Amino acid sequence: MLARSLIGIVLFLFVSYGLVKAWPLIAGPTLSIQSPRDYAAYPDGIVTISGTANRIALLTLNGTQVLHDTDGSFSSTLTFPRGGSILTFVATDQFGRHITTTRSVFVPD
Repeated sequence: MLARSLIGIVLFLFVSYGLVKAWPLIAGPTLSIQSPRDYAAYPDGIVTISGTANRIALLTLNGTQVLHDTDGSFSSTLTFPRGGSILTFVATDQFGRHITTTRSVFVPD
């Protein structure tokens, strides 16, 4: 009876450890945009893009690859024409799962 209990406890510990280690693979990509704020106005047309993406293989902004650091952070400064622009960020992991976030910015006349 004691041997069965010990085997059960050890098995439970192995499964729990495996789930903790596999969680990043199970969870999929994450994406957090710090800048720009949604619906923000930029009178000079210069917009700083920054944020963090975790557990990703590829990050794109409107279809163009965005370079990111090993910790997942990214930052870039872009210039936009007068009027409204929609920024579409897509973070894709190694299994093809993706998450999409959009931001709208406005450059007044």
